[in-house]
Amino acid sequence: MRKTYVTAGVIALVTVVWLLSGQLGDSNADVRHPTVAELKEQNVAVVDDKARTRVRARHIRASTVTETVTVRGRTENKRTVLVRSELAGRVIGRPIERGDRVAKGDLLCRLADDDRPVRVAEAGEALKQARIDYQGRLRLQSQGFQSESETAQARAMLASAQARLTTARLNVERTMIRAPFDGVVETTDVELGDYVQPGAACATIVDLDPMLLVGRVSERDVHRLRVGSMAEGVLPTGTPVRGPISFVGQQAEPTTRTYAIEITIPNADHSLRSGITARIDVSVATVLAHKVSPALLALDDAGGVGVRTTDTDNRVQFHTVEIVADDADGVWVTGLPEHTTLITVGQEFVTAGEVVDVVLEDDGTALAPVGIAGEDGDESTAGRAAELARGTTS
Repeated sequence: MRKTYVTAGVIALVTVVWLLSGQLGDSNADVRHPTVAELKEQNVAVVDDKARTRVRARHIRASTVTETVTVRGRTENKRTVLVRSELAGRVIGRPIERGDRVAKGDLLCRLADDDRPVRVAEAGEALKQARIDYQGRLRLQSQGFQSESETAQARAMLASAQARLTTARLNVERTMIRAPFDGVVETTDVELGDYVQPGAACATIVDLDPMLLVGRVSERDVHRLRVGSMAEGVLPTGTPVRGPISFVGQQAEPTTRTYAIEITIPNADHSLRSGITARIDVSVATVLAHKVSPALLALDDAGGVGVRTTDTDNRVQFHTVEIVADDADGVWVTGLPEHTTLITVGQEFVTAGEVVDVVLEDDGTALAPVGIAGEDGDESTAGRAAELARGTTS
């Protein structure tokens, strides 16, 4: 009987445990887990409870600027001609030296006449004889004593005599080798007493007015250039030059995939020389852009170039920008709202989405360095920000 009591007690204990486990399970089911939105609110509350990063910022407004395409190029003279002799003969005159300016038609080299004047006289007499013969044949034909074929033969003899006289006169003229255009003598290739053959070089003439600025543009920018658009060049001396685009290439260079362009520059005083390097700026569009310091440019996780700004809630935003122009004290960028608040000090200590304390700059007023305190009052971080602020204001 005692064994029966023990068995009943064990059964009762198991029953109680089973009932209690059901109640505990029901109590856990009544527990409500927070939603994602509630967790975000809790995180924001935690962040707001921490000390916010302080940054310096200023309001900036977009301005109208001219977008340019910039390429590297060089000056190049428009024409270079190696003037050659058309005859064989001895050089008896060369009134030019290297560097001389010459006008179209100026004498460069003179060859000896030799027997050329005599040939002119001979051809002239032959022409007279041929003309007399032709006129006589015409009279005989009109009287019926001369056939038409014989008259045609006399006419051909007259034309041949005229051609021989013209050739003889041209050969006399060709003994004087003249400049084909206005230019500068770059080289002289003969000396007095030299005997030259047809095709021998006399001198090299370069045309320096107008001068060309030649360069190559990428396939990304070539479609934005138009013949007639104005371009500006800056020489290594800082001298500016200006002229219209006169040529845009239609075929890419196979290796670099770039296209040739030419800008025509007036050079009446021959102050520009061929082969000088230059920076070429071509205006392609007018855009709204903001001027910022290059030191404020940063990279996002994807490698894009941009700047950090704040919105009306003092929340940091990252804007990807494109540089469209530059000058001595900054770069012009697009991609920002027309009116924006640009972080100028402390931008490297904050990230997009973070709420910050913003200290606005007063125009022309140097502000005290802005410290940045992290969690638990990190003094080293604040010190680095202060040094950065001093560097910016100076």
